[in-house]
Amino acid sequence: MPTITSTGIGSGLDVSSIVTQLMALESRPLNLLQQAKSSLDTKLSAIGTLQSRMSGLRDASNALTSVALWNQTVATSGNAAAVKVSTSAGAAAGRYAVQVDKLASTQTLASTAFAGPTTTIGQGTLTIELGTWTGDASPDDFAAKTGSSPVVVSIGPDDTSLEKIRDKINGANAGVTATLINDASGTRLSLRSKETGAENAFRITASETSDDGNVATGLSAFAYTASAASPMTRSQTAINAEATINGIPITSASNTLAEVADGLTVTLSQVTTAEVEINVAADTAAIQKSIETFVSAFNDVANYIRDQTKYNADTKVAGTLQGDRLVGSLQSQLRAIVNEGSGASDAFERLTDVGISFTSSGTLSISSTKLTDALGNLPELRKVLAADGADNASSGFIDRFKDFATSVLGAEGAFENRTSSLKGQISLNQKSQESMERRLAQTEARLNRQYQALDTAMSNLSGTSDYLTQQLALIANTSSKG
Repeated sequence: MPTITSTGIGSGLDVSSIVTQLMALESRPLNLLQQAKSSLDTKLSAIGTLQSRMSGLRDASNALTSVALWNQTVATSGNAAAVKVSTSAGAAAGRYAVQVDKLASTQTLASTAFAGPTTTIGQGTLTIELGTWTGDASPDDFAAKTGSSPVVVSIGPDDTSLEKIRDKINGANAGVTATLINDASGTRLSLRSKETGAENAFRITASETSDDGNVATGLSAFAYTASAASPMTRSQTAINAEATINGIPITSASNTLAEVADGLTVTLSQVTTAEVEINVAADTAAIQKSIETFVSAFNDVANYIRDQTKYNADTKVAGTLQGDRLVGSLQSQLRAIVNEGSGASDAFERLTDVGISFTSSGTLSISSTKLTDALGNLPELRKVLAADGADNASSGFIDRFKDFATSVLGAEGAFENRTSSLKGQISLNQKSQESMERRLAQTEARLNRQYQALDTAMSNLSGTSDYLTQQLALIANTSSKG
């Protein structure tokens, strides 16, 4: 902060204005340093934005050259309501004929009606076993599911209501789900397998703490052995799905046939009376979208370089990055990648062959007609875009862009070097400003001292002048009287 002084009070000299004007002249080098730093900051920001856009180009190039993209498939169903289909990695293009004869289902049981959810049933145990019923109309034979063990559900004195029994079954993780169904006749306990398939059927054995000998009362009302005499009624049988794929019989405990062919999952939803056509093909839509994303990323870089390097003749102002060596080199190399032919493909030599070409403004455009034709020859299109050759001549165009962008964005790349250089210049500028500010403060203090002394001297001279004037006036007055 400038020192507060009283210069000019005694002499009437406008010392403050004089010092301010002198300091304005002295500060011109500092102003130039500040302007230079502002310019450097702006350039650093512009380089950072360009670096970000080059990162976008690299990411788009990586996506377009990825193995996953070119191996990606899409599946369609002639009757998606009955047969749904999806693909994953490894799926091969092909056609399939699917006919659904049976859908996998769960076993579902229902008890007789009780007065309500709070009806007391009784104490004891319910043993639930998962497995397969054998036979046709009323099977009595039961084969336990491999790897499954019977689950005993204990019904104690605090668990005897219908709703508490439901909760105990659900908490036992026995492979079945219990619900209560209410209607005009009362409340029924419904039990259903958690999973579909013949092996997920179940039987229930009831043991009452106090057996009254009546299978229709107490916990005995929830026993089930698939015989006609069982208290629980079976409303749905647990069965496997049955279908044919290309004439080959298929059975499954689930309606989802995972990996029924490499990378192919078929979900059965309805029984069909005719075969449903399934088509698995390369996902050309995904490839086209990836190409469009790359072109957009390239144009973001090209447009930014053009805007930052142009000269406005009206305002006579040049773009922030005009004349920057890094930017000029980037622009030249990006264009060279496009212009140099590729020997990776036997069908396509240049990007224009697949519908990608330069516009007059230096951006890329896509010919939908040419690109559609090229997508019909995916193996060669993949080569001309994504082939990773031993050199530029044998590499695909997008692979070149990927390598170039990765190089300039790397830890030792052009952007890192340019950024470090600018930051160094900014640091040096800041130090110069600080040094200049110290010198200016010293200069201002010196000028204030000098003009303070001048003010004092002028004030003293003014006082002497006034005294002499008075004395001369007295002498003159005395002489005129004598």
